[in-house]
Amino acid sequence: MTTKTTVDEAEVARFSAMADDWWDPTGKFRPLHKFSPVRLSYIKEHVSAHFGRKSDDPTAFKGLRFLDIGCGGGLLCEPMTRLGAEVVGVDPSPVNIKVASLHAERSGLEIDYRSTTAEELAASGERFDVVLNMEVVEHVSDVPTYLASCAELVKPGGLMFVATINRTLKAYALAIVAAERVLRWLPAGTHTYEKLVKPAEIEGPLGAAGMNIIERCGVTYNPLLDRWNRSRDMDVNYMMLAARPK
Repeated sequence: MTTKTTVDEAEVARFSAMADDWWDPTGKFRPLHKFSPVRLSYIKEHVSAHFGRKSDDPTAFKGLRFLDIGCGGGLLCEPMTRLGAEVVGVDPSPVNIKVASLHAERSGLEIDYRSTTAEELAASGERFDVVLNMEVVEHVSDVPTYLASCAELVKPGGLMFVATINRTLKAYALAIVAAERVLRWLPAGTHTYEKLVKPAEIEGPLGAAGMNIIERCGVTYNPLLDRWNRSRDMDVNYMMLAARPK
């Protein structure tokens, strides 16, 4: 039986074409490199608190099994591994998986990279303590189906992190017009306004799948400091944390 997929092949092709740039902090993925510190601090803070770990412990995630969906070149997989987690990174692009695997090997890290989808993993019965769903949901073809599959992958008592861009006029102006067409932080066409996702469109499917939303926050850019920070403003970029009851 063929498992239904929510992969958008045009999106996969677009990111595969940029695969060689994943680890270049000044290249096409510069915004992700700039965004990484705020993502990493958010993940480490909440995972440590939820699982009773010390946030300053360099191996705080030891014994936890992580999944990074749409892992790209491995920008989140590697720091999670360094913190002691057992990490599975999946991406529908075989090219991205090759890039990620090679970089991990060069870095002396053992990461289980696979060219597959959330739907196929869920169908196989795999489950994780933490699922990272970061900057992916706005690139899939069917958001509710995709989120339902992602929720299946979370163990009882586990967490899911979601980061994406809100579908607002403010987001269109800043994340598409300014970031892609004016400042050229990202290649034109990286994001499509109609595919941006409102918080309620994440909360609904996750709630229906038995997940509880336990935290939400916006992420805003400070041009003077050239830095991203957490914020109450969820009009453009935002992150959400959901938990599956034990």
